[in-house]
Amino acid sequence: MKLLLLAIVQSALLAGGQVLLKFGLGRMLPFSMTLEFWRSVFVNWQFAACGLCYGAGSVLWFYIIKHYPFSMAYPLVSLSYVFGMVAAMVFFDEPVNLSKWLGVLFIMFGCYLIAR
Repeated sequence: MKLLLLAIVQSALLAGGQVLLKFGLGRMLPFSMTLEFWRSVFVNWQFAACGLCYGAGSVLWFYIIKHYPFSMAYPLVSLSYVFGMVAAMVFFDEPVNLSKWLGVLFIMFGCYLIAR
Protein backbone atom coordinates (compact mmCIF):
# COMPACT_ATOMS: atom_id res chain seq x y z
CA MET A 1 0.00 0.00 0.00
CA LYS A 2 2.91 2.33 0.72
CA LEU A 3 4.18 1.81 -2.82
CA LEU A 4 0.79 2.84 -4.23
CA LEU A 5 0.75 6.03 -2.16
CA LEU A 6 4.29 6.91 -3.21
CA ALA A 7 3.41 6.21 -6.85
CA ILE A 8 0.35 8.48 -6.60
CA VAL A 9 2.49 11.35 -5.28
CA GLN A 10 5.18 10.74 -7.90
CA SER A 11 2.60 10.59 -10.70
CA ALA A 12 0.94 13.77 -9.46
CA LEU A 13 4.32 15.52 -9.55
CA LEU A 14 4.89 14.34 -13.13
CA ALA A 15 1.46 15.47 -14.26
CA GLY A 16 1.82 18.76 -12.41
CA GLY A 17 5.12 19.33 -14.17
CA GLN A 18 3.47 18.72 -17.53
CA VAL A 19 0.66 21.18 -16.74
CA LEU A 20 3.14 23.84 -15.66
CA LEU A 21 5.22 23.16 -18.77
CA LYS A 22 2.20 23.69 -21.01
CA PHE A 23 1.33 26.95 -19.23
CA GLY A 24 4.95 28.06 -19.36
CA LEU A 25 5.36 27.30 -23.05
CA GLY A 26 2.27 29.36 -23.76
CA ARG A 27 3.98 32.40 -22.24
CA MET A 28 7.31 31.94 -24.02
CA LEU A 29 8.34 33.67 -27.21
CA PRO A 30 8.71 31.58 -30.37
CA PHE A 31 11.97 29.63 -30.27
CA SER A 32 15.04 31.45 -31.53
CA MET A 33 18.67 31.73 -30.55
CA THR A 34 18.27 35.28 -29.31
CA LEU A 35 18.84 36.84 -25.92
CA GLU A 36 15.20 37.96 -25.84
CA PHE A 37 13.97 34.38 -26.23
CA TRP A 38 16.25 32.99 -23.52
CA ARG A 39 15.26 35.82 -21.19
CA SER A 40 11.62 34.82 -21.69
CA VAL A 41 12.59 31.27 -20.69
CA PHE A 42 14.44 32.15 -17.51
CA VAL A 43 11.92 34.64 -16.12
CA ASN A 44 9.02 32.26 -16.67
CA TRP A 45 7.90 31.05 -13.21
CA GLN A 46 5.78 28.22 -14.65
CA PHE A 47 8.81 26.85 -16.46
CA ALA A 48 10.85 26.99 -13.24
CA ALA A 49 8.04 25.35 -11.23
CA CYS A 50 7.83 22.64 -13.89
CA GLY A 51 11.49 21.85 -13.27
CA LEU A 52 10.90 21.69 -9.52
CA CYS A 53 8.05 19.23 -10.01
CA TYR A 54 10.17 17.07 -12.28
CA GLY A 55 13.09 17.24 -9.84
CA ALA A 56 10.96 16.25 -6.85
CA GLY A 57 9.29 13.50 -8.88
CA SER A 58 12.68 12.17 -9.94
CA VAL A 59 14.02 12.08 -6.37
CA LEU A 60 10.90 10.24 -5.27
CA TRP A 61 11.31 7.85 -8.21
CA PHE A 62 14.89 7.13 -7.08
CA TYR A 63 13.53 6.13 -3.68
CA ILE A 64 10.75 4.01 -5.17
CA ILE A 65 12.93 1.95 -7.50
CA LYS A 66 15.59 1.49 -4.82
CA HIS A 67 13.13 0.07 -2.29
CA TYR A 68 10.47 -1.73 -4.36
CA PRO A 69 10.49 -4.31 -7.15
CA PHE A 70 10.80 -2.63 -10.53
CA SER A 71 8.12 -4.92 -11.95
CA MET A 72 5.65 -3.39 -9.49
CA ALA A 73 6.91 0.19 -9.45
CA TYR A 74 7.24 0.92 -13.15
CA PRO A 75 3.66 0.11 -14.21
CA LEU A 76 2.37 2.44 -11.48
CA VAL A 77 3.89 5.39 -13.36
CA SER A 78 0.85 5.05 -15.63
CA LEU A 79 -1.15 6.78 -12.91
CA SER A 80 0.29 10.00 -14.32
CA TYR A 81 -2.01 9.46 -17.33
CA VAL A 82 -4.99 9.58 -14.99
CA PHE A 83 -3.82 12.84 -13.43
CA GLY A 84 -2.99 14.22 -16.87
CA MET A 85 -6.47 13.60 -18.18
CA VAL A 86 -8.10 15.21 -15.16
CA ALA A 87 -5.73 18.17 -15.52
CA ALA A 88 -6.66 18.49 -19.20
CA MET A 89 -10.30 18.87 -18.19
CA VAL A 90 -9.70 21.19 -15.25
CA PHE A 91 -6.98 23.49 -16.57
CA PHE A 92 -7.42 23.37 -20.34
CA ASP A 93 -11.17 22.76 -20.73
CA GLU A 94 -10.57 19.73 -22.91
CA PRO A 95 -13.50 17.37 -23.44
CA VAL A 96 -13.22 13.84 -22.06
CA ASN A 97 -15.62 11.28 -23.49
CA LEU A 98 -16.78 7.94 -22.13
CA SER A 99 -14.10 5.89 -23.89
CA LYS A 100 -11.36 8.00 -22.29
CA TRP A 101 -12.94 7.50 -18.87
CA LEU A 102 -13.07 3.76 -19.49
CA GLY A 103 -9.39 3.82 -20.40
CA VAL A 104 -8.61 5.63 -17.15
CA LEU A 105 -10.63 3.10 -15.18
CA PHE A 106 -8.69 0.25 -16.79
CA ILE A 107 -5.40 1.96 -15.89
CA MET A 108 -6.55 2.42 -12.29
CA PHE A 109 -7.73 -1.18 -12.06
CA GLY A 110 -4.44 -2.41 -13.48
CA CYS A 111 -2.52 -0.36 -10.94
CA TYR A 112 -4.67 -1.81 -8.18
CA LEU A 113 -3.89 -5.36 -9.37
CA ILE A 114 -0.16 -4.64 -9.49
CA ALA A 115 0.00 -2.93 -6.09
CA ARG A 116 -1.97 -5.51 -4.09
